[in-house]
Amino acid sequence: MAASRLPPAAPTLKQFLRRQQVLQLYRKILQAIRQVPNEADRDYLRDWAREEFKRNKDATEEDTIRMMITQGNLQLQELERTLKLAKS
Repeated sequence: MAASRLPPAAPTLKQFLRRQQVLQLYRKILQAIRQVPNEADRDYLRDWAREEFKRNKDATEEDTIRMMITQGNLQLQELERTLKLAKS
């Protein structure tokens, strides 16, 4: 019988897609942070985002991950709203 070429810990399709969502959210947050005019605030927000994602990187429960993605999207929207108000 032929051995599977996938590593034993290969993620399922659902896990792979969820990971892509998380990475996309992280990128969007970092892009939004780049628009913050004050360098000290920008550094603080970048460190905050990095620590939040690192702190939760080992989460495996599907409901928990979905909740964190939703929370992250809400925080991203709030940051974008604040930046928009600051520009006007």
